[in-house]
Amino acid sequence: MAAVTLGSETDGSILCPSSLNSVVGIKPTVGLTSRSGVIPITPLQDTIGPMCRTVSDAVRVLDVIVGYDELDAEATGAASKYIPHGGYTQFLRTNGLRGKRIGVPDVFFQGYDDMQLAVYEKHLDTMRQQGAVVIMDLDIATNFTDLGNQEILLMAAEFKISINAYLSGLLYSPVRSLAQVIAFNEAHPVEERLKDFGQPDLIAAEKTNGIGTRERAAIRRLREISTNGLEKLMKERRLDAIVAPNSDASSVLAVGGYPGIAVPAGYDEQGVPFAICFGGLQGYEPRLIEIAYAFEQATKVRRPPTFKR
Repeated sequence: MAAVTLGSETDGSILCPSSLNSVVGIKPTVGLTSRSGVIPITPLQDTIGPMCRTVSDAVRVLDVIVGYDELDAEATGAASKYIPHGGYTQFLRTNGLRGKRIGVPDVFFQGYDDMQLAVYEKHLDTMRQQGAVVIMDLDIATNFTDLGNQEILLMAAEFKISINAYLSGLLYSPVRSLAQVIAFNEAHPVEERLKDFGQPDLIAAEKTNGIGTRERAAIRRLREISTNGLEKLMKERRLDAIVAPNSDASSVLAVGGYPGIAVPAGYDEQGVPFAICFGGLQGYEPRLIEIAYAFEQATKVRRPPTFKR
């Protein structure tokens, strides 16, 4: 119902709600858009992107929000090399699937019912009809079963550092540190609904002491998962994108700082939307936009929301 919204994603927070609300969400390469002014979790993964009704709308917003920002200088400076001359709207091409190599990793398509899997199969056929080369049964050839644990370990330490810096820099705030946030919640348990939600993640983060030996090991491990996993697969198979249901690839994309675009793919028996996500390596936005736009135009799945009577 909104023309333009922005989301902040650390791991799934653009791709997931976009998938479940039948809108288009673009999670950009980390650093392509500034995080200045945004409540942080970890600078290694945080990224800001549009959530809009259509690929075209989302891309037009992306064009406006990318670029260097001195308040997020290191990340935006490093990623600015990916911004194409002439911006991103030039990649809104109805023939954008032609010649694209799209990989389908098995691991993401497990646990779905026959109806949804049939819809995804139909969409893969549409991509083939539109000129894409769809490569099935791919294996992200690295063991990433520990990805979640490593990510959570690192996130706790990064969050404490980042939120303390954010709060200390505000012009006005009744709290200036994570410790003060925790104390505020404890002093207002009814208003903050501590009985319902608690604050275990905040407490775990407060107990950390910066980036130490364990955290540095986690950073190395997550880089290894990215380098030997998605990056290796895409380069060896010369892929333009991988495809996954909903936000199922969000963790793999998150830890590498990689981009993804969620596009409406269908509705289940209860009318709940689901999506298809195209992901790639850092700076792959132009080809992901070509793929996502051409797919959207060929399928036109999205229906405007209605009020049930």
